[in-house]
Amino acid sequence: MSEKRNTVTKSTKQNPETVNSFKCVFPARSVNEGFARTIVSAFVSQLDPTIGELSDLKTAVSEAVTNSIVHGYKDKNIKDSLIYLTAKRFSDNVVVVEIKDKGCGIPDVRQALEPMFTTSPSEERSGMGFTVMSSFCDKIKVSSTVGKGTTVILEKRFSST
Repeated sequence: MSEKRNTVTKSTKQNPETVNSFKCVFPARSVNEGFARTIVSAFVSQLDPTIGELSDLKTAVSEAVTNSIVHGYKDKNIKDSLIYLTAKRFSDNVVVVEIKDKGCGIPDVRQALEPMFTTSPSEERSGMGFTVMSSFCDKIKVSSTVGKGTTVILEKRFSST
């Protein structure tokens, strides 16, 4: 006689807990790129990061915010254009930063992620923004809808405790 077994598999891996977070909304103006860097820098300082870790994340945030300002809102009235910046710190020393705009969106995200791709060659843009973000963060996710905007999610693990 065959015996039917019921098996329940329980993972021992736990999802990290959110330790802290913030949300900020500011006008999409080039002077606010430094503001975004400063906010993120102050937020991750609670992890006692190395100068390299801090510099990497600040640079990636700078690139994402600059992309929103220069490319996302290129055809919109800057006065009404906003950038949404959020960050979460998790118990495993991972910080996730989200930069979101409600700009024109990216028609082909895969192409935009290619090194040297730019939609503004006449403005002497290098097309290295997403490449820089990828090289300074552990993970990057870009989602975009034409006419609705773009969201960039940066994830970085900090070695400090």
